[in-house]
Amino acid sequence: MQNIRCANGHFFDPVKHNFCPHCGVRVDKAVPSASAPYVPLQTSVINQGQANNLAEGIPIVSPMAGGVASSNEGQTVGMYRKKLDVDPVVGWLVCVEGADRGKDYRIRAERNFIGRSPSMDICIVNDQTVSRENHGIVSYNPKNNQFKVIPGEGRGIVYLNNEEVVTATDLKANDIIELGQTKLKFVPFCDDQFQWGEE
Repeated sequence: MQNIRCANGHFFDPVKHNFCPHCGVRVDKAVPSASAPYVPLQTSVINQGQANNLAEGIPIVSPMAGGVASSNEGQTVGMYRKKLDVDPVVGWLVCVEGADRGKDYRIRAERNFIGRSPSMDICIVNDQTVSRENHGIVSYNPKNNQFKVIPGEGRGIVYLNNEEVVTATDLKANDIIELGQTKLKFVPFCDDQFQWGEE
């Protein structure tokens, strides 16, 4: 299935997400993006006049007026997403070594699957030594405010602070997760001083 584009311009896989994983905007139906092949988004600097020409010909999916579309019945909705109507960020992984050095990846509540495939929650597209799907998992449990790193089903090994991860292991601020030739620094947003839903 082709990726779709939310009203805020983010591309995502409608089979995997019924909300935009970048901004949490709900969509009422999956409208495929332009027939061109998928090209990963990259941050770049553009001139002011160029911005309007970048998205020509790509259909935009409008946000829903309210409620979940009937075509999404039976799909799992994350706890925070259900409570807040968005899928808020709970932390980040920042690439400190590897092909994507300097890039950040948003962590959402519950399980975040890591791999090279665009269908992964955290897509490390430029490191061929990272498994395509499920190389590893970073999870956030909103009930006990805990982050964990979990080895995936891929062939590659996940390391936490240079130690192999063989079972679910607690993550602490500034821990380094290594997958293939990529090192990611863990930066929590939810912690002892802030959690979503407790404002």
